[in-house]
Amino acid sequence: MRASTIALAGAIGTAVLTATFPPEANITSGGAAGIAMGRVPDDLIARRLTIPVLGIKAEDLRPQFFDARVQHGHEAIDIMAPRGQPVVAVEDGRIAKLFLSVPGGLTVYQFDPTETYAYYYAHLDHYADGLAEGRAVTRGEILGYVGSTGNAVQPHLHFAIFLLGPEKHWWNGEALDPYPALARVRENTAGTAP
Repeated sequence: MRASTIALAGAIGTAVLTATFPPEANITSGGAAGIAMGRVPDDLIARRLTIPVLGIKAEDLRPQFFDARVQHGHEAIDIMAPRGQPVVAVEDGRIAKLFLSVPGGLTVYQFDPTETYAYYYAHLDHYADGLAEGRAVTRGEILGYVGSTGNAVQPHLHFAIFLLGPEKHWWNGEALDPYPALARVRENTAGTAP
């Protein structure tokens, strides 16, 4: 087991949280590319990703990357929408894997055109007709429909972005915060308005 510790400072003091993950959890706080967990590379923001649920605007999104979940961090964004709302490709790429998992339910893993990033769409109600592994997709193309499969309590899209390693495994990557890439908000380290 590996312990990860973070310190949180707030108005009423500092708290230290420690979580222990099994080695296979593959949780990283950095990586070969030097990107801290939760940050988003400028090239990803520059791509101006499409919001993956039709009818949702950037102002409807909320940052949730660091939200706690049972035994792990969220490392994604949940986009609330009615069951059956179309879920679309955030950019061009190819379908790396269609997968059914206990937590994510019906899922899609899409690689970007350079196979640098994987986009993960989870809790789908069903796939779009003709969607298949290896198939090229274009930005805005319908991949599936919002649902509540897996461990979802209510219909929503769980959307995540991973920086792929050199092996290009659909199941293995460094989690990146999707909120800045979708809301087109640049991280401001100077403490002033962008």
